[in-house]
Amino acid sequence: MKLRDDYRLPAEWEPQAATFLAWPHRLATWPGHFDPIPDVYATVARLIARHQPVRIVAGGRALADAKRHLEGEPNISFIEVFTSDGWIRDTAPVFLLPRPGRGLPPLAVCWPFNAWGGKYPPWDLDAAVSGRIAASESLPVVRPSMVLEGGAIETDGEGTLLVNERCVVDPRRNPGLTCEDAETILRDTLGVDAVGWLDGALAGDDTDGHVDQIARFVAPGRVVAARQPDVGDPNHADLEANLRRLAGMQDARGRRLELIPIDIPPRFERHGVQLPASHLNFLVTNGSVLVPVFGGSTDAAAIRTLADCFPGRSIEPVDCRDLVWGRGAIHCITRDEPAWNPAEGR
Repeated sequence: MKLRDDYRLPAEWEPQAATFLAWPHRLATWPGHFDPIPDVYATVARLIARHQPVRIVAGGRALADAKRHLEGEPNISFIEVFTSDGWIRDTAPVFLLPRPGRGLPPLAVCWPFNAWGGKYPPWDLDAAVSGRIAASESLPVVRPSMVLEGGAIETDGEGTLLVNERCVVDPRRNPGLTCEDAETILRDTLGVDAVGWLDGALAGDDTDGHVDQIARFVAPGRVVAARQPDVGDPNHADLEANLRRLAGMQDARGRRLELIPIDIPPRFERHGVQLPASHLNFLVTNGSVLVPVFGGSTDAAAIRTLADCFPGRSIEPVDCRDLVWGRGAIHCITRDEPAWNPAEGR
């Protein structure tokens, strides 16, 4: 379906209506270390709720646990939706806004989901989450055929999209799909004009390289990019290659991208396992930026850089040393819904 003439994909720094979180309950996601995770989610929810509504998605015991932590908190509500896991960035809809003058409502794009190429069965409940959220928001839905996770894409809101090839042109997700096929679907469905392809993945990242760990727009034409200067770190070579790719890209308006490197923690391990610790897995809200920190030497510089990138928003460091044991951080556990003014669509 070609939506490009009627809809666009907004940037995360544009006004937001709400943020969704799927309450954690799958013990195997944080093996042997689940106990602190609900408190981390609750901390994130409270920080977001200072600036906009938070909708907690959960069912059964998970819903009861979420309410034990957060019921009665200002600006936080609950939606009864059963989930397989807690990574709602990848299971919620991608929300589109109508272009001015179209007279259309916002749209929920519900991509098929298969747990990052079938890695973590069962995923049947998570495959239905996007549709359930769209229904809760009374939004029309479009369902493309291509498997795509929300963490795999990043936009400037002006028609430029960054995507990691490994997460899309993958036989476990989309057998037989080429980059050309994928780019056509992305352009037609998300209303973008320029698609920049990245490659590589952080060591320990079981998503195969979600872009929200390695490159993020902070303004049109400006990208923060993960860097690992330690040549002995397994992330060094892939991140250097991505920096070179980004340096050669132009956005939808023909601008060369301004690159702002952010060093990520070197050789971040737990129990001998390398984990995908990245400060780029931050979340932008209406009034703040929640930044993952890991108790190391790169925290302070990352906070300073992002504060410079988002003037007028408070910077909220969130300790993610427990959360990253599940191989994700703040952006991975949240999904922003853009605000819509019906008058702008007339």
